[in-house]
Amino acid sequence: MNKSLKIVLMGYGKMGKAIENIALSRGHKMVQVFSSKSPATSPDAIPAADIIIEFTRPETAYKNLELSIKSGTPVITGTTGWLERLNEIEILCAERDGTFLYSSNFSIGMNVFFEINQLLARLMNKTGDYRASMEERHHIQKKDKPSGTAVTLAQQIINESSRISNWTLEQGQTNTELPIKVVREGDIKGFHSIEYRSDIDRIRIEHEAFSREGFAMGAVMVAEWIVNKKGVFRMEDYVREVLLH
Repeated sequence: MNKSLKIVLMGYGKMGKAIENIALSRGHKMVQVFSSKSPATSPDAIPAADIIIEFTRPETAYKNLELSIKSGTPVITGTTGWLERLNEIEILCAERDGTFLYSSNFSIGMNVFFEINQLLARLMNKTGDYRASMEERHHIQKKDKPSGTAVTLAQQIINESSRISNWTLEQGQTNTELPIKVVREGDIKGFHSIEYRSDIDRIRIEHEAFSREGFAMGAVMVAEWIVNKKGVFRMEDYVREVLLH
C-alpha cells in the first residue's frame, strides 16, 4: 500500500460512506467531505489533498470534476450517466497537466470481468452462428439505464466485433444490434450477464456484486495507485499495470 493519503471526498451517499470507511481502515485521512447539501463551489474551496474521490450524481459530476482539476488535485470518479461531457474533462485535464481517471465500475472483480468480456468477444467474432445479448440488474434508486458498466461492456463487444455496431434497450431486430435488458428492483447491488446463443448451444458469463464494499475498496486502491501519476487514465491501466504485470 502507498503512504497515508489525504483524501477529499465528493459525495456522501451510500458509496461515499463506504469509501470513507475503507479509506480510514487503510490508514488514510479525510480532509474534507463534500455532500449534496454542502458541495464545493470553487477550486479554492477544495483543501490541499493527495486525491479527490468523486461519487455523486450525473447532474453534478461535471462541475465537481471541473473544479477538482482546476484545483490541481488528482481526481478519480465513478459517477455514471454524464459521459457526453467526458471528453471535455479529459481535454481540461490535459490542458492543466492534471490527473484524472473515470471508471464505470471500480470493483476489482468487475474489471477482471471486463478483460474476460473483451477476450470472449474477440473469440466469438470469429464465429458467425452466435447472437449476443446482455442483461443488467440494479437497485430501484439507480437512475441511468443501462448502467455505466453495461455501456462499458457493450462498447467492448462492439469494438471487438465486425458485425455488431450498436447496442439497444429494445430487442435487437438484426444481428448488428446488441440488445440490453434492464431490470430495476429491490436493493440489487449490481448484476451483469452476457450471453452468446446459437441453435446448438449457449455461452454465458456473469458478474454479481454482493455489497458496495467491493466498489469502495477498488476506488481506494486506485487512489493509492494514481497519486503520483499525470494524465488521463482508465481502470484497464490499473488492471494491466498492477494485476497483469
